Amino acid sequence: MSTHTSDKHLLYKIAKAYYQDELTQHDIARRFGLSRVKVSRLLEQARQEGIVKITVVPPPGTFADLERQLEARFGLLEAVVVAPARYDRANVVRELGQAAADCLMRCLKGREILTMSWGTTLRATVDALPSRNWPHMTVVQMAGGLGRPEAEVYGSDLTRRAAQALGARSRMIPAPGIVASKLARDALLADTHIAETLAMAARADVALVGLGALTPDSVVLQVSSLLTEEQINELKALGMVGDIALRCYDAYGRPIRHEVNERIIALELEQIKRIPRVIGVAGGTGKYESIRAALRGGLINVLVTDDRTAARLLSEPNSHRTER
Repeated sequence: MSTHTSDKHLLYKIAKAYYQDELTQHDIARRFGLSRVKVSRLLEQARQEGIVKITVVPPPGTFADLERQLEARFGLLEAVVVAPARYDRANVVRELGQAAADCLMRCLKGREILTMSWGTTLRATVDALPSRNWPHMTVVQMAGGLGRPEAEVYGSDLTRRAAQALGARSRMIPAPGIVASKLARDALLADTHIAETLAMAARADVALVGLGALTPDSVVLQVSSLLTEEQINELKALGMVGDIALRCYDAYGRPIRHEVNERIIALELEQIKRIPRVIGVAGGTGKYESIRAALRGGLINVLVTDDRTAARLLSEPNSHRTER
């Protein structure tokens, strides 16, 4: 749009009054004898004409540009990148947990349904949650437990502790995540409480999930006596690179078809994808394939990870989201 010199002069004066003198649009309208709508239009025109140029400077010590690149590449609502002081697993997990807790708290108002899986990184997230008093919030387990009932990284304990920290109600699944047979799974799903809990988890506003991988410290490999070595090898042969709440997926985030699915008590991957905000928390070299696949398949739309993983994700030209 071409503008005469006198008009540009007016644009400049209005822009100076708004951006430097910090006058309100109402004050500027009164000062120059214009309507407030006209002032708003002229401010927008000043940007289009190049009279106003806005520069956003990232604060030092952050990865804002890296986060924006991840968001653009994978169609994420948000990416959060941290730089651990050391890259040993314990330190990475602790840093990711704090960042995930901060990310989660930003999007909660106190009346949501929050559903969550389990795992070491989510335990660190729960440990970092601040205290709140949100009695109208509900924290729901999205998958049955694994291992010993008292184990604090598996099953209902993290759900209970998260609800306790937030002053919220909790809803547990009183059943294992993997059972011995389809018949046993069907019988448990016929239980009204279990069925209603899973239905509530599927209606959640926010999901907080760990991204599993078949590494030596995998939760599934450590505690599940119902997955034999033969079955694990079968899953690998079918292309499994990761799981969310026991639901296995391949390198493109597609569900793995295997009989073990008929013995799992948990949300399906498609149900998890339909939750409006799914925060995936994972980092470290052992989780790279699992994270990339979850992003490719659109299984998560918020990622909390470390800077090395973020840079590696962006270094591959063919890494991008395929669907959600």
